[in-house]
Amino acid sequence: MAAPARRAVWRRVSPAPGQVMDLLHARVTESYAPHVHEVYGVGVCTEGREVIGYRGERHYAGRGDVVILEPGEPHTGGPTEPGGFVYRVMCPAAELLSGLAGSQTMPRFREPVIDDPQLAAELSLVHAMLSHRLEAQRLEAQRFEAETRLSWVFGELVRRHATWQPPALRLPAGRVAPVVMAQLADQLSCPPGLGQIAAEAGLSRYQLVRSFRAEVGMPPYAWLAQHRVARARTLLEQGCRPAEAAMLTGFADQAHLTRWFRRVVGVTPAVYRNSVQDSRIASG
Repeated sequence: MAAPARRAVWRRVSPAPGQVMDLLHARVTESYAPHVHEVYGVGVCTEGREVIGYRGERHYAGRGDVVILEPGEPHTGGPTEPGGFVYRVMCPAAELLSGLAGSQTMPRFREPVIDDPQLAAELSLVHAMLSHRLEAQRLEAQRFEAETRLSWVFGELVRRHATWQPPALRLPAGRVAPVVMAQLADQLSCPPGLGQIAAEAGLSRYQLVRSFRAEVGMPPYAWLAQHRVARARTLLEQGCRPAEAAMLTGFADQAHLTRWFRRVVGVTPAVYRNSVQDSRIASG
């Protein structure tokens, strides 16, 4: 049986204002010639097995492995089997990766292949989100979630596996979340970008997300979605239709509201609205 042809999809996205990053999702059945990149390559092998020539040695990456290649490092890559391998790759500039992690220094990695299943899963999720959801609709709620996830996953990559550690938080523990919550609640339908909130708090985006998660138990975008759901419930109780409630609370559309509403409340906005109205009629 002939091996499947190489399929590759490149996308250029802007995960946050002023940021540009290339994405690659490909099945590779032929080896790459030796080459270098001016940016990092942060990838996840999702199928098959890859052999990488890097810094004079051969390294192997299988399903669930994270691959990190530094800028300016000559390398090759190719499949170990005829069926090839599939990977998702993000290509952040050094300034983007170090900035998200909260340092002016370029992070360095001793090994190109990292065994970290949790990080691999999060990288794959962020890659898919940036590839599809943001390409289809450049909406504030989606951008905020994607920027939050991207900041978290790159920050964790550096914290866990780079040769230096990000600096300590400049706000005392327990003080970050209230500041972030107040800003998000004040601008519910069009929240400020994560970078703006972090800069005003004197933190990197990763530091802000990490501290917020530690204090609240969820990332900022999830808290914002739940806060929007709470506001939407009030509007539905007042007689607003689901589509109108979605617009007034900053959800992308009624379907976006419905997804989060079911996660938080357990029913759709329409069912909730009807049940509230029915209960009022019964009590009257």
